[in-house]
Amino acid sequence: MSATAGQAQSDRSLADRLGFKPGQVVQEFGFDDDVDEQLRASIAEVTGEELVDEDDDAIVDAALLWWRSDEEDDLTDVLVDVLGSVEGGGVILVLTPKAGRDGHVPPNEVAEAATTAGLSQTSAVSAGTDWSGTRLVTPKVKH
Repeated sequence: MSATAGQAQSDRSLADRLGFKPGQVVQEFGFDDDVDEQLRASIAEVTGEELVDEDDDAIVDAALLWWRSDEEDDLTDVLVDVLGSVEGGGVILVLTPKAGRDGHVPPNEVAEAATTAGLSQTSAVSAGTDWSGTRLVTPKVKH
């Protein structure tokens, strides 16, 4: 196996491990020049779809939220806004810089904001070299 094929398999495994599935539409919030491009590419590879920009008003299956300690907005308010874009039962992955990195956000801050926004935390994962992920699920809509 070539190094490139091995890297692609590794990237695919990360996106799979984070719970992304083929055909999902994923919207990205908080994009900046510090995001993990390998993670972004692996999600696009697994889903077969390009990530949707935060300015798009589509309803999506899942969302990525890149969040840093120096953000001007309140995390709870942003989660409520993101929630409006994600289909009931969908996933929001909050990505924060790992401990010791610039912009680190303590996990309890993410958990508190999620609870206040009406979301449930399902897992915390390593999402690459510099980022930690907190997987949140949205309430299912009863028909």
